[in-house]
Amino acid sequence: MATNVYIDGFNLYYGAVKNTPYRWLDLSKLCKLLLPHDQINGIKYFTAKVKALPQDPGQPMRQQTYLRALATIPNVEIFYGRFVSHKIWMPRADGSGFVEVIKAEEKGSDVALAVHLLHDAHLDDCETAVVISNDTDLIPAIRIVRDQLGKKVGLLCPHKRMSKSLVSEVAFCKKIREGVLQASQFPSLLRDAVGEFEKPQDW
Repeated sequence: MATNVYIDGFNLYYGAVKNTPYRWLDLSKLCKLLLPHDQINGIKYFTAKVKALPQDPGQPMRQQTYLRALATIPNVEIFYGRFVSHKIWMPRADGSGFVEVIKAEEKGSDVALAVHLLHDAHLDDCETAVVISNDTDLIPAIRIVRDQLGKKVGLLCPHKRMSKSLVSEVAFCKKIREGVLQASQFPSLLRDAVGEFEKPQDW
């Protein structure tokens, strides 16, 4: 079955791989393990370039190395939203006043994912569309692809608790479990047109 996979990069990161040894994730291996009977036409990965924070100045460099690794996969396309951060005042949990914090937000990736999902289905680019996310904002696009464009839509959930409202809209769903993440890692050393590069040491 011809299948396109649409990945909400930040949802996958925060739901499944943050603070784990599985951040060096080969998306092609992941999709093949979770969708063994499907012919994966393309994998679209939606993310935004992060900015350095005082507590983690190396984050942008690690992300760039990972995006370079993803670019070695022939059928992966990367699409960028925006990552913005600003200072805001937030109430303390104990109610004792307010504290100034840095709030970071990713903008545009979920909209871009929904647009590509709809556009590809309209072009009859696949028989099945699989979404990797747990974001209920994608439900309207999933309904159109399913009901009006006649495509099968599946869900691969990166979170321990799947959204019931999202699960109810798809033909099938699977959790992304630790064993699959462990089996879906890039080799520590990779090569591209520029040369060799390695997995970030603190990953």
